[in-house]
Amino acid sequence: MNVNDALVVGYGHTKFGKLSGTSSEQLVVDAASQAIARAGVEPNDIDAIYVGNFNSGMQPFSSPSSLPLQLSGDLRGVPATRVENACASGSAAVHQGVLTLLSGIARTVLVVGVEKMTDVTGAAAGAALLGADYDTAGTAAPAGFAGLFANVAVEYEQRYGPVGDTLAEIAAKSHQNALRNPLAHLHKNYDRAFCATVSEANPIVAGPLRRTDCSPVSDGAAALVLSTQRSADASVPPVRFRGIAHANDFLPSAKRDPLEFYGSQQAWHRAMQMAEATLDDLSVIELHDCFTIAELNLYEVLGLAPRGRGREVLHDGTVARDGKLPVNPSGGLKSKGHPVGATGVSQHVLAAMQLTGAAGHMQVDGASLAAVHNMGGLAIANYVSILESV
Repeated sequence: MNVNDALVVGYGHTKFGKLSGTSSEQLVVDAASQAIARAGVEPNDIDAIYVGNFNSGMQPFSSPSSLPLQLSGDLRGVPATRVENACASGSAAVHQGVLTLLSGIARTVLVVGVEKMTDVTGAAAGAALLGADYDTAGTAAPAGFAGLFANVAVEYEQRYGPVGDTLAEIAAKSHQNALRNPLAHLHKNYDRAFCATVSEANPIVAGPLRRTDCSPVSDGAAALVLSTQRSADASVPPVRFRGIAHANDFLPSAKRDPLEFYGSQQAWHRAMQMAEATLDDLSVIELHDCFTIAELNLYEVLGLAPRGRGREVLHDGTVARDGKLPVNPSGGLKSKGHPVGATGVSQHVLAAMQLTGAAGHMQVDGASLAAVHNMGGLAIANYVSILESV
């Protein structure tokens, strides 16, 4: 078997946002139920379960692997595993599901990503997220991960000039795209001028990063059913994996160039090589824009623009929703939301929706090949999937 034998045959997705009164268990059951129903399979058809979840103290219950069993007693006895790799926990779970299919151990796998982040204070969530950073874990760093990505923005400005207006353009693009996504956390009609202006409604968070440059703390879940064959009862067309790759980088920041994003670059090239694809072949990219500076830098890391010239693909419309290669038509992490363990699974769901013509007002015309990029930490754990319509 090879990666082309792995199919997305069903998907589910809750709304992202501040979901007070909704538990992780409810989110898991909701997303998984949707995915299983669309796949046209029964719970007793599931051979393995993977649950992407970061937690890091944001919830007192930290062993969610069996939560999907709450969906049906027929799932009792199915092997279920929690998968954690910081903000890439969701894609890590997806890739484990694919590898399990390709091993021949399973024929049908359920993958769920879930996170409940808003039950704690913003400071507590920030401290939990810093648990994924080697240098600052356990320290008093009030800006959290925004401080780390602010350092990236400062380094970018030192090498290539001011980025404030460019980041505002990225933020505005994200907000406008999210208005078309009913599942998104933020439905704010913010334009470039608002995103570029420091104000009471848009204060500085860290360094040059304003509130509109940062993804929100979110709750939510997403799910996929992966299989080697499509059920005759499926209500959605299948989507095929054409390439997958995972690459890690050093943990200490002193051993990494802050703009290189080496692991992301390696995972991207390996996945694209496996898929035998080029940028010209891609219809859409869902990439990890936890902060606007990450999206700008990733334009260059992934080869959409030369180093230092990422702003050009914004200015010429390449990455716009109706451009040559739309980036994050869902609104991305920045506006769709970033419930950490759910993020990577969500990205795969949104890509599958694009490839099956089910993305509604987000739809990119003629989408046939999509890329998903998801990273944990500051480009430490990096996952890329290339998906195609069948």
